[in-house]
Amino acid sequence: MFSAAALFGLGVALAVLYLPYTGRPANRRRSIRKTLPVALFAIASSIEGASIGLVAALGFSALGDLALSRVGTKAFLIGMIAFATAHIAYIVVMLSLGATLDLSQWPYMVLMLAFGASTEWWLRPHTGALIWPVRAYVLIIMAMGLVALGLPEARSMALWGALLFVISDMILSIETFVMPSNDPRRKLASKLVWITYIAAQIGLFWGLGVI
Repeated sequence: MFSAAALFGLGVALAVLYLPYTGRPANRRRSIRKTLPVALFAIASSIEGASIGLVAALGFSALGDLALSRVGTKAFLIGMIAFATAHIAYIVVMLSLGATLDLSQWPYMVLMLAFGASTEWWLRPHTGALIWPVRAYVLIIMAMGLVALGLPEARSMALWGALLFVISDMILSIETFVMPSNDPRRKLASKLVWITYIAAQIGLFWGLGVI
């Protein structure tokens, strides 16, 4: 039977191996390659004895990876709902680990809120019929980022993971809604989304897991 460390290491290795496949046409093999890394993180966290909230967050993230590896509005909505659920689970875990905000953190809170407001401003004209699901998602991930600011210092890796998640989703939003389909920068954007996303999940795995 594989240990948690072995499964986690395998997940990281598979995430690196998936990098050349980002941006390629959707197919079953690509979906499996994209889904496996974080699914293995979820299994590893369960074996390690992490909270059910962390296991759920990673599990829903893997479901989101699977959905977003497919094409079509329905798959996109399923993916967005899965990731929104994952962020809510992350928020619950952070609060259970003592995340609290105080006035001394107001500059960072203002920056996070300004970032969310600016995203609403530039993204809204491009989302069309998805404006309300996207708006709700932005609010949820901003809430996750704000709660992460209040984590104890020992959980600082989770804070960096949360911030990287916000950055990854911002790049994904630009790629999905703003860039033309023939934009040559889409390949680079897809790679940056994957790199920041996997780094975010690693940070959250370690920062919110058993330490």
